[in-house]
Amino acid sequence: MKFISWNIDSLNAALTGTSARAELTRQVLDTIASEDADVIAIQETKLPATGMNKKQTAALAELFPDYENVWVSSHEPARKGYAGTMALYKKGIEVSADFPSIGAPEPMDDEGRLITLDLGELYFNLVYTPNSGDGLRRLDERQLWDARYADYLAELDAQKPVIACGDYNVAHEEIDLAHPESNHMSAGFTDEERQGFTKLLAKGFTDSFRHVHGDVEGVYSWWAQRVRTSKINNSGWRIDYFIVSDRIADRVTRSEMLDSGERKDHCPLVLELA
Repeated sequence: MKFISWNIDSLNAALTGTSARAELTRQVLDTIASEDADVIAIQETKLPATGMNKKQTAALAELFPDYENVWVSSHEPARKGYAGTMALYKKGIEVSADFPSIGAPEPMDDEGRLITLDLGELYFNLVYTPNSGDGLRRLDERQLWDARYADYLAELDAQKPVIACGDYNVAHEEIDLAHPESNHMSAGFTDEERQGFTKLLAKGFTDSFRHVHGDVEGVYSWWAQRVRTSKINNSGWRIDYFIVSDRIADRVTRSEMLDSGERKDHCPLVLELA
């Protein structure tokens, strides 16, 4: 099976926007469509609580005519048009979808951050992990999220193998970002966030990219939009992951980033499982 994960930073803008960035985003969506994946996980949809309008629904169907979709958006008491996730899956695949609450600090469970699909022989989870924010103002809450999420995945793994993916908002090791020496107090590279990811893996999960590629350096999934030369200079971070239950790690045949062209921010990830 083939899976793709991408933080799109506004599905709304991608589907109906007219800006140059919207056009770049649609080019990446074309790349994703050409991969013909079984399941596509989208984070940071920024859709309203009611979901897509008719124009957006038609645009998505034109891009992915062979897919069904499930989604969850941020809703009260959380901010409107914030976070949100969506999963697209090939028509004909039997899927049962869940939108779990994990007992995270308020209002994180209401921000549309999690979808889990039961695919029969395995669970597929997609996540948009909360960012610790400017000045690390949300770091304490983020640590609680990490602990609750790790426990939740472990509960799934106790039943059957798990594939989990998404924007985890953490560069796990120093080789996962271009400039570790100047970012130890930056959101996404604090000791606390890195330890949270270590503890998640210790519950029985494998970082599929490292499993396939070892300690290769200079491969990232995110480049700052506000820094004009971030992508040109490959000054990036690897903060997006496909992780799998340890017992199916050897079934991973491909785990890599997809080319997102000139577009900065996140690039898509692809995972193939024998």
